[in-house]
Amino acid sequence: MTVDVEQLSCQELVELVTDYLEGALSPADTARFEDHIGRCGGCTIYLEQMRRTIEVVGQLSVDALTPDAERDLLEAFRGWRPA
Repeated sequence: MTVDVEQLSCQELVELVTDYLEGALSPADTARFEDHIGRCGGCTIYLEQMRRTIEVVGQLSVDALTPDAERDLLEAFRGWRPA
């Protein structure tokens, strides 16, 4: 007997991507996430973009960020609200 698992939407995947990358999802949610990634090329690309962004940003030093860049980043995220 197989159990039907509710599939994730692309929006749900986007909301879970950070927890997935940090290994913080439950085994059931990890399976749903990976099932979606296996079927959705757009979300697969998004996941790889997030991995690459984390990799690159993790290499930045505090001194590498100009005051203008810091201001722009703060401004960009100030108005961000989860959907």
